[in-house]
Amino acid sequence: MPVLPGAEPYRHEGGQAGVLLCHGFTGSPQSLRPWAQHLAAHGLTVSLPLLPGHGTRWEDMQLTGWQDWYAEVDRELRALRERCAEVFVAGLSMGGTLALRLAAKHGDAISGVIVVNPANRMHGVAAHALPVVRHLVPSTKGIASDIAKEGSEELGYDRVPLHAAYALRNLFRQVDRELPQVTQPLLLLRSPQDHVVPPADSARILGRVSSRDVTEILLEQSYHVATLDHDADRIFEESLAFIGRLAPSVGKEGTAAGG
Repeated sequence: MPVLPGAEPYRHEGGQAGVLLCHGFTGSPQSLRPWAQHLAAHGLTVSLPLLPGHGTRWEDMQLTGWQDWYAEVDRELRALRERCAEVFVAGLSMGGTLALRLAAKHGDAISGVIVVNPANRMHGVAAHALPVVRHLVPSTKGIASDIAKEGSEELGYDRVPLHAAYALRNLFRQVDRELPQVTQPLLLLRSPQDHVVPPADSARILGRVSSRDVTEILLEQSYHVATLDHDADRIFEESLAFIGRLAPSVGKEGTAAGG
């Protein structure tokens, strides 16, 4: 199936500091493209891949699992490491979950982690019913475009494929076990008014990681897809400041040397 217009992956060759951005479940690179372009404009090398099964039609997700999504970002990370002296991982929602797993598995090869409204578990009765229901019902209503800003929309599926949702539940369980292995500096930005991921998920993540350098920022004016919402500019600037503090190759203005 052809990729939906706007859902294409994004890559930019910049300086010696690189950032891997991971989009969310049933979403696409469109939700993070302004963030990626902002980082690129400040001289960073940026990779924003399209996860398998995403960016086409929801039925395509039924054939993928979390191992496929993780394998894609793992490949992109390894490619970034070959080109950059410092590498950071970042993500929105499930993308934050994937970024945290990369941090747990790759250790010192990652200089820092940035997550926006990261997801940690599936809540409610539906989560317990998924193992059976996914064989009876192919999909349920979508979760895309939880945005407060009028006129701003996320390019995502209008249906959630239940086989993929079951895979997502398993990803959450896997990463929750691995969170104590996350030791890198962590910047966590979350929206108190999030209709997709509850505050408990961020609290769980902050309570289980082993990172000592941790910053939590509240995005008071945004809903779940904060990267396209009122607080988007703050996410972009806080990310640059975080990277600039940790990466010697990034100057005070966030411009990577050689970019």
